Amino acid sequence: MIHPLIPLFILLAFPCSVLGADGDWHRWRGPNNDGMAPGDAPLTWSDTKNVAWKKSIPGRGYSSPVTWGKKIFLTTAVPVATGAGTSQPPESDRGPGGGAGTGPEQELRIFCLDRITGQILWERLAKTVKPHEGYHRRYGSFASNSPVTDGQHLFASFGSLGVFCYDLNGKLIWKKDFPPARMRLQFGEGAAPVIDDERLYLKFDQERDSYLVALDKRTGNEIWRVSRDEVSSWSPPLVVTHQGARQLVVSASTKVRAYDPGTGRLLWECAGLGTNVIPAPVTAKDLVHVMSGHREPNLLTIRLGRSGDLTGTDAVVWTNERGNSYTASPVLHDNKLYFVTDSGMLSCLNALTGEPFYRQQRLPRPYNFKASPVGANGKLYLATEEGDVVVVKMGETYEVLATNTMQDQVFIASPAIAGGSLYLRSQDGLYCIRQ
Repeated sequence: MIHPLIPLFILLAFPCSVLGADGDWHRWRGPNNDGMAPGDAPLTWSDTKNVAWKKSIPGRGYSSPVTWGKKIFLTTAVPVATGAGTSQPPESDRGPGGGAGTGPEQELRIFCLDRITGQILWERLAKTVKPHEGYHRRYGSFASNSPVTDGQHLFASFGSLGVFCYDLNGKLIWKKDFPPARMRLQFGEGAAPVIDDERLYLKFDQERDSYLVALDKRTGNEIWRVSRDEVSSWSPPLVVTHQGARQLVVSASTKVRAYDPGTGRLLWECAGLGTNVIPAPVTAKDLVHVMSGHREPNLLTIRLGRSGDLTGTDAVVWTNERGNSYTASPVLHDNKLYFVTDSGMLSCLNALTGEPFYRQQRLPRPYNFKASPVGANGKLYLATEEGDVVVVKMGETYEVLATNTMQDQVFIASPAIAGGSLYLRSQDGLYCIRQ
């Protein structure tokens, strides 16, 4: 998620000013927030081939790991009453609408592992908490927000249950609580925190009193807060740069909005997405792509540089209503936008025009997806709920390169790629796949 001295043109091309060391995956969607990793990753593996290590992780956490140097970090939530078990609350504790009931108290934990060996370097109990509401009984957890690091500190968000800042050796620097969020149907929280310069951005879109907040990443002090006329959404903000100025783009159901990162002032807005917005925005060539895949699905490609209400204007370059991702975030590379439906239909569109190279292509067998695809060296990695990771050749023509099976595994968390290794978090552990 690059060396500290970079030409200005590269800085302007990157959507965020926090740049990791060469080969790091320091935030949820990778070095450039587009799902792509530098370097390479293995093509084939199995339970007995090319698995450098596996480490069991207690509790239930569907956040993705992030890396810096030789360290890899992830979060989890461990039920106090059941110790280190991984099961969800019993049926009698489940809430309405698919959300699991709050159940027992939860220990919110952070793990730091050696990325090369899998050895646990440190573990911290951030907080023991009685959750105010539950999570999606199949796909949720109390640790679904992926952490982020700037190379000096790790920022671990558990949503409204608390945000914690540690140095990379595990020393607590600050912590901050927030009012309890009320999510749609108790589906749980999950928007990843975002770093830009000296600020940490957190989005709390919920069923009432939604807001976006900027914190001083060094102290946790609030810099600004803006109210948002939105209901529950899970898409993280994206910092983009246009003509030397940054914008904070936030997807949601009522309107996509862009804010001044320094003040929270609204810059532009655009209606058109459907409900339950989850996929992260991506950007390249002065275009930002935002997507929804629930009811009234839509994909909006918006040209940066305008202000005010852009709804129905030519600032919306193209749209797409077919085959959009509901849960998984897209990968953007070489002017191609890759995305997969929850039911396993893969599409590749021209990111500049919206014209399909291929659309809703079926994978080798029926799959279900919650993890977002990632890419490296011309290979697109698709981690499924069924335990397979399908590797597809990136380009204008659909081609499956490999199908890698991990027995008795379920992948909900998105993979990470760093230093030539692929990191897969299953429902009970973390795998390092290395050639």
